[in-house]
Amino acid sequence: MISDVSFDGFPVAALDFYDDLEQDNSKAFWDAHRSTYEESVRAPFEALAADLEYEFGSAKIFRPNRDIRFSKDKTPYKTHQGMYVSAAEATGWYVQLSAAGVMVGLGFYNAPPDRLALLRKVIDSPSGATLERMIGDLTAQGWALGGDTVKTAPRGYSADNPRIELLRHRTMSLSKQYGFEPFVHTPEVLTRIRDDWRTGRPLVDWLATHLGDDGTGLR
Repeated sequence: MISDVSFDGFPVAALDFYDDLEQDNSKAFWDAHRSTYEESVRAPFEALAADLEYEFGSAKIFRPNRDIRFSKDKTPYKTHQGMYVSAAEATGWYVQLSAAGVMVGLGFYNAPPDRLALLRKVIDSPSGATLERMIGDLTAQGWALGGDTVKTAPRGYSADNPRIELLRHRTMSLSKQYGFEPFVHTPEVLTRIRDDWRTGRPLVDWLATHLGDDGTGLR
């Protein structure tokens, strides 16, 4: 991804845009403020993606339109802008900007049943201690563990399993909120994102390995 614009941070206008969009999520508002989105949101994300590409790979900048075909919520636009870099299928790094500020994340957002079963085998094996340690290290540094989880123990596992909280995950994410810190409007935010993604790389690599579809996940 090549951008002719240098990344200098996210302008205040980008956060204001999403503040206003939450109040008026309509095509009329979007059409009237399309240039703000293109200049203050899309262009900085393209520049950010270009600056991170050499180290992490090509990024996907998500489209602003919501898929409302099967949703009761018919508002047409997302109230955030996201960017994702893949390390493996449905596994990688993330940046998001919204009215709540800037957030970075990493982890996996989907796994077919066979690969999720494989991952759970690894979590329940001695190798699961590595995942447990990495998550503990990240949460100690201010990252928050999230993701979709089952309410009870997965089939085949006891509720008193020492890693039951990890075994419950159907998806897994670690996120860190930058919010409205002054640095999000400066080039410093690039350094922060890069450093945080680097910190999370061992976890991303571990998940990419153990969610692989080559049958080598249990090691």
